[in-house]
Amino acid sequence: MEMRDVKQAAREAGDHPAVEGLARVGYAVSGVMHLLIAWIGLQLAWAGTTQSADQSGALQSLAGNGIGKLTLWVAVVGFLGLALWQVTEAVGGYHGTGARKWGERLKALAKAVVYAALAWTSFAFARGQVGKSGKQQTVDFTASLMSRSGGRTLVMLVGLVVIGVGVYHVVKGAKKKFLRDLVEHPGTVAVRAGQIGYVAKGIALVIVGLLFVVAGAQKSPGKATGLDGALHVLRAQPMGPALLTVVSLGFAAYAVYSFARARYARV
Repeated sequence: MEMRDVKQAAREAGDHPAVEGLARVGYAVSGVMHLLIAWIGLQLAWAGTTQSADQSGALQSLAGNGIGKLTLWVAVVGFLGLALWQVTEAVGGYHGTGARKWGERLKALAKAVVYAALAWTSFAFARGQVGKSGKQQTVDFTASLMSRSGGRTLVMLVGLVVIGVGVYHVVKGAKKKFLRDLVEHPGTVAVRAGQIGYVAKGIALVIVGLLFVVAGAQKSPGKATGLDGALHVLRAQPMGPALLTVVSLGFAAYAVYSFARARYARV
């Protein structure tokens, strides 16, 4: 089979109503997850909580009741749908020419990996398998990288990449570039929610990236603690509860945008 045939097959798969429908379910589930992260963040800001303020904490909170477990199974399907759609976009999507084409393909593949990982984690929680927290997984990943030749440099490079992604989120939100991901205008409320949400997520990611850089510079894997660690860092600052509240409400705003994206996404 020639490459153009592979691309055509990928385009047809990506345009299939079933794949599009599953991708939209995935965006809706992402909204639920961000809403839960926002709630855990608010608890951390004002009441204190031992629950992880990240994706694993959000998924774990769903595993405690019947409706939550049903939502986890829906999450498995939705995230797999998003992963599949991103793969079809990476292979058969139109991305222009030159460096931009390869950059967009790599971005789509990276998103596919993230969504596949979320699907697997959701599957584990749905089956009642409580594994390591997102924080511990990040620490273990950092320690693994650091054990290799040039590992400290690799860890710092990972941090710089995450910082870059965070800055991208801030710019995407501030300039409303996320509207390019939609087929039509979702309404004023969804647009404002998208702006606030992307900026808040971007700020959190910048802190996550900085923690990786610090971990690499100090040769201390325990410094890289993911989103949970980033929110704890915010909580420890002067006026920390207020700062964490603002970012948590930003995650809630991103959830509102995600629900709108489930309907208006360009898939």
